[in-house]
Amino acid sequence: VQLVESGGGLVQPGGSLRLSCVASTRTFEDYAMAWFRQAPGKAREFVAAINWRDSTTYQESVEGRFTISRDNAQATMYLQMDNLKTEDTAVYYCAADAAYWGNRENMYDNWGQGTQVTVSS
Repeated sequence: VQLVESGGGLVQPGGSLRLSCVASTRTFEDYAMAWFRQAPGKAREFVAAINWRDSTTYQESVEGRFTISRDNAQATMYLQMDNLKTEDTAVYYCAADAAYWGNRENMYDNWGQGTQVTVSS
């Protein structure tokens, strides 16, 4: 499965962005999807995930500010990011897996190339 992220950019603190991840598969509904991010000089970390039944889970630091969703008909996953903070600056990656759903990076088999999000005044 090929994954392509978009929607990143430069935004001021308190602003919003919506990231998209388009998957090249006709069986998108069979995949659990997730967002991870990597800030400069830091390890990649889990942000949010959504499974086949639209159940969701979030990293504590983004809970209440970020919303993950999916549109199976469009084979697309979204990450709505509100009230952005400077510490949200990172490259954001989408990931997909047909058998695993959760926050463990090494369990996802398919990855996009990432989109840069910069939060700065």
